[in-house]
Amino acid sequence: MRLQQWIRATAIALAGIAATACASYPEAPRYSTRPMEGYGGMAAPAQPGYPAPPAYTPPVYEAPPPATAPIASIEGGALPPPSSSGSYAPPPAYAPPPAYVTPSAPMTVTAGAAYVIQPGDTISGVGRRFQTPVQNLIDLNGLGPRGAISVGQSIVLPDSALDTGRDPYATGPAPIGVMVPENGVIPPPPPPPSGNPAAPPPARQPADSGSTSVAPPGSTALQWPVRGEILRRFGPVGMGERNNGINIGASAGEPVVASADGRVAYVGDDLVGQGLTVLIVHRDGWRTVYGHLGSATINDGADVRAGQQIGTVGLTAGDGRPSIHFETRRMQGDEPVAIDPLTVLPR
Repeated sequence: MRLQQWIRATAIALAGIAATACASYPEAPRYSTRPMEGYGGMAAPAQPGYPAPPAYTPPVYEAPPPATAPIASIEGGALPPPSSSGSYAPPPAYAPPPAYVTPSAPMTVTAGAAYVIQPGDTISGVGRRFQTPVQNLIDLNGLGPRGAISVGQSIVLPDSALDTGRDPYATGPAPIGVMVPENGVIPPPPPPPSGNPAAPPPARQPADSGSTSVAPPGSTALQWPVRGEILRRFGPVGMGERNNGINIGASAGEPVVASADGRVAYVGDDLVGQGLTVLIVHRDGWRTVYGHLGSATINDGADVRAGQQIGTVGLTAGDGRPSIHFETRRMQGDEPVAIDPLTVLPR
């Protein structure tokens, strides 16, 4: 009985002690958990914090770089010496480009004496006679691209001109001061080239017969294709050239007629140096050629009558004026031999 009472008293006493301990425990600490200012002679540390963002500053404008790289001297060391193995080869030294050489000026021709143009002269004939390129004569005298000349015109010659004698198309007197060959004798014109010899002139009737020039006996009578001045004559023209007919000057567009009855064998401009040409075949082996026409009024194969128009006077003969080239030929075997038209045309 006593033991149970003692256990009970002991339990009550323990419960009271526990209650007393719980009632006396403070809700918060009675002392500061942070260091106090001035305690122990130490100042309170600064409280950490986030730094304020920097103020906005606009970007500074910078000028663009120059279009051309700046030029400045750069100092640098020399290239390393070649290795003992010989595998390194220094680059070749810089060689500046060659200096520009101004082209040489064109050759100039010094003017000398002057030659006076005669009837029938041509600029090419003057060039042949005085051993001067035609282009030099054109340039010295400002004759233009056609090299047109007129009777009585003075043609200035270069100092290098050499008078080789009268050319069939440069028949004027020798100008004073122009050189001649060393022997002082003017050589005759060269002989005609072989291959197309001139036929002997036809027989002539007595002067009292009423006609001064007729065709050979039994041949076709011929008439003038156009009337005008003879600008170039038949025969050699120097420098190995030969004129197989005559050039007749007339007004541009003037009618050109057939010299005799015949048949047209050719119309065209395929013959070198002849321009627009008509060829007519006549009786007794005669042929007539009409070159450098301005136009043709008949066709190949057409039959024509003497005096019938076959074309017009043109500008392509190179005589410096309108003209045609006229040839008369007669067959000798298979060869059409050229005959001087002035020997077979009526005067």
